[in-house]
Amino acid sequence: MTKKEKVQFAIDTLQSLYPDPPIPLEHKDPYTLLIAVLLSAQSTDARVNLITPILFARADNPYDMVKLSVDEIKEIIKPVGLSPMKSKGIYGLSKILIEKYKGKVPADIRLLEELPSVGHKTASVVMNQAFGIPSFPVDTHIHRLMYRWNLSTGKNVVQTEKDAKRLFPKELWNKLHLQIIYYGREYSPARGWNKEKDIITRTIGRKHLK
Repeated sequence: MTKKEKVQFAIDTLQSLYPDPPIPLEHKDPYTLLIAVLLSAQSTDARVNLITPILFARADNPYDMVKLSVDEIKEIIKPVGLSPMKSKGIYGLSKILIEKYKGKVPADIRLLEELPSVGHKTASVVMNQAFGIPSFPVDTHIHRLMYRWNLSTGKNVVQTEKDAKRLFPKELWNKLHLQIIYYGREYSPARGWNKEKDIITRTIGRKHLK
């Protein structure tokens, strides 16, 4: 199989398994998505989805969020982990959104990355899922699978993102990003991995994995 055929095999398999992948983090607009993605760092989507309804019942927009103290936010979000840092980030970015953007989340990746506690991956997810602007956020699942599928060197997430953007058609990025995450969770986990169940790695991937 050529590299192009391998890429197409991955696309076709993912499309057959996950034709319409849902966004895993519950939200109602760009602001609530931004907060949910920020909370998901080193946590699970399931845990975040348990906590965000409690937080958003108190504050689902930046104007209400800044009425809460950092300590109040921290207490609510404690179960997702890293609450001291995340609570400061949520309060700080909410304040900036009010002061600079009239309470709206900007649809510009560079402006998003300037907000407190918002890294490149978080900004990419918001661009992708809130605004439908093509981006390819690389999480641990995508990083692992791109290496297993021999489509990237696995050196770091920056290189993995470049390789994914180079290999996959831009019009598929937003859907593929989610499809690969779901595939990684179900068929190609980091722990308890069974290569026999992992049809994509078995068909196009590396023969020997570290």
